[in-house]
Amino acid sequence: MKRIPTNIITGFLGAGKTTAILSLLARKPENEKWAILINEFGNVGVDGAILEQQGAIIKEVPGGCMCCVAGLPMSVGINALLAQKPDRLLLEPTGLGHPKEVINKLTSGVYADYVDLRATITLVDPRHFADSFYTNNENFQDQLALADVVVANKIDQCDDYDLFTFQSAIEQAEPKKALIGEVELGKLELEWLDIPRIDRAAQHSHHHHHDDHHHDIAPEPEIELLPGQQFIRKENHGQGFHSCGWFFAADQHFEFSKLFSLFSSLNANRVKAVVNTENGCFAFNVVNQVVSVNELSLEGFESRIEVIDSEVLPWDELEQILRSIILPSVENN
Repeated sequence: MKRIPTNIITGFLGAGKTTAILSLLARKPENEKWAILINEFGNVGVDGAILEQQGAIIKEVPGGCMCCVAGLPMSVGINALLAQKPDRLLLEPTGLGHPKEVINKLTSGVYADYVDLRATITLVDPRHFADSFYTNNENFQDQLALADVVVANKIDQCDDYDLFTFQSAIEQAEPKKALIGEVELGKLELEWLDIPRIDRAAQHSHHHHHDDHHHDIAPEPEIELLPGQQFIRKENHGQGFHSCGWFFAADQHFEFSKLFSLFSSLNANRVKAVVNTENGCFAFNVVNQVVSVNELSLEGFESRIEVIDSEVLPWDELEQILRSIILPSVENN
């Protein structure tokens, strides 16, 4: 078996990793088959549902940072994807994840004959360099430290000072980055994927706090609703963050305008969703209460909504609001 060109695409919450991978998939050579291992902090698999539309082979490792589950679940996912003999493998760790153990796993003897690990690419929002919430976070720091390529995303939303602060911070890195890029809408250049990787040191040793509960265990089974069950709710916490996700039956349709208003008013670090509405299926991406919406061509699909914040939010109240904006079943038919 040939060694598969492989890249890790990292970035903190809301940096635009999934959008960047979608852009790469849309421009990949037509004759190539790509595989993607997605790791989400939450449990309901929003990113995988979005990426599957582009025809990639998808495996998911939900429920915590990939380094916490870098044993069996990650290996199972990688092995399943390699068995498909893809032309390229991409790994998208959660925005709260630390890439060190993922790199160690992929460069270990187990995968030496199968994986050709190339540049680790880290996306950042330049505006975050003026916010201590990000700059003081050890995972944010190490995502930058371990990157071969650092890309400023969303530059159309930044001013000159944001970009100056970003450039000044990244240019001080040692060893120097192989490339520093600036893009809009996550439009990474395909040739950046083939930049060689070099060994880089993390700034911090990575040990989780005592309340983090992820261990080297088998992955949870896929979410499956029982007959007549309308939704499942799953919560998670770790690394100072909390998430709550909902998985709604395919016949549950939300009122688009009320859902948009709810997401616009929800003060959380991160909200993402793939939802059936009366107008069709849409992907919602919310960062700093700014809502982006993309229509999807999905049918018979279970809606997924994930909210992540550094505080425990009133999940019961939010659930009641979500259920209140589901259209009556007579309107769903």
